[in-house]
Amino acid sequence: MGLNLDEQKAIDRFRDEVVEPSMTSLVVLDFWAEWCGPCKALTPVLEKVTAEYAAKGVILAKINVDEDAFIAAQFQVRSIPTVYAMYQGQPVADLTAARTESQLKAMLDQLIEKHAIVPGGAAPAVPDIAPLLAMGEEVLAGGDGERAAGIFAQIVDIEPASVPAHAGLVRALVLAGHHDEAAAVLGELDPALAADPQIERARSALALAKDAPAEGELATLRAAAAERPADMDAQLAYATAAFAGNERDAAADTLLAMIAADRTWNEGAARTKLLQMFEATGLEDPWAAGVRRRLSAVLFG
Repeated sequence: MGLNLDEQKAIDRFRDEVVEPSMTSLVVLDFWAEWCGPCKALTPVLEKVTAEYAAKGVILAKINVDEDAFIAAQFQVRSIPTVYAMYQGQPVADLTAARTESQLKAMLDQLIEKHAIVPGGAAPAVPDIAPLLAMGEEVLAGGDGERAAGIFAQIVDIEPASVPAHAGLVRALVLAGHHDEAAAVLGELDPALAADPQIERARSALALAKDAPAEGELATLRAAAAERPADMDAQLAYATAAFAGNERDAAADTLLAMIAADRTWNEGAARTKLLQMFEATGLEDPWAAGVRRRLSAVLFG
């Protein structure tokens, strides 16, 4: 879903070492490197102060930008040292400017008071959003993007760290034709959420939806594809527009025919487009599952 094995491991490690602890503690997140002189000067300050503040619910986590370049990139780290405060999975403050003990303590005191952090406290009770998520998905499947977007937006307000809610909101906005709003939601996501496979699926749905044809254009592309069955460019253009225009079966039929005719055309462009459609709809979607079986028959039958 867009991530290689090392990147997925980095995400999992970040969740275990930073996101999960931040649900009950204030995590001071230090981006550093062995070759960074200022980092070496700052490290003793961070270690000393966070040790003193451990009883107040503060812990230190370190990210080596050379070893975890992917995570650093998600946070758009452009210089080091860079230091953030994380709470409940979200960056809540930039602590980079705090280079002395007194500066760092003053900023930590403010954050502890602001977020009412209780040492050793239990994670705040999370409302049961499962029924709302199920409702949103049901409405989305029924084709009412506007109503589904309203439901998912409500869930995001209740539980801002919910990946399914953000993904559902993007897909609902896409279905409703609000592409700019969907792109804005994706652009504002926390890096820890943005790389999740469900978000990747929503991002693919938006990318495909942007290919939606203008009024009358789909009919023109359909006619061109019918008139020139050997013209692969015309077939691909029609399939792309058909999927974006909610004619998924026509898109699949066209792409499967292209693959059967010449699976290597344009470096496998037809198969790549079909896989992108699977990603956008979700591999568990009945339509995707059926087309995947047909694709296997074409490739290996």
